Amino acid sequence: MKDRVKKAAHEAGLPFGEREKTYNSRRAQELGKWAESKGKGDSFHHAAFRAYFADGFNIAKIPALVEIAASVGLTREESESVLVQRTFKTAVDEDWSLSQKNGITAVPTFVMNKESLVGAQPYEMLENLAVGHGVKKRATL
Repeated sequence: MKDRVKKAAHEAGLPFGEREKTYNSRRAQELGKWAESKGKGDSFHHAAFRAYFADGFNIAKIPALVEIAASVGLTREESESVLVQRTFKTAVDEDWSLSQKNGITAVPTFVMNKESLVGAQPYEMLENLAVGHGVKKRATL
């Protein structure tokens, strides 16, 4: 499975290193929700992805997450406070509850009109899902 994921990441141009361990991402999810509230969600999620999958950071540890947040311009003090106080715990609980209600058990899962694609997918598969549900293609720049 790891070889398949590594190949898919390479084909998509995503960083993927030789990670030896899997770490709990719950705190990263909570900090990600906070980063979204600060307008830095995409930057944080990209940085957390790279830190975890390419650089092998233990994203279950507060110091690692504070470092990731700081790398995208979020303050160390506030990010640590968000993690220690679990400020966004309820918001993530609600996300998990909604996922469970909708039968989503894997990340990523892409859903359109009750049709879903599970796992990392080639661009063409995502495009087919979107176009098959009436999403118009944008003109290329």
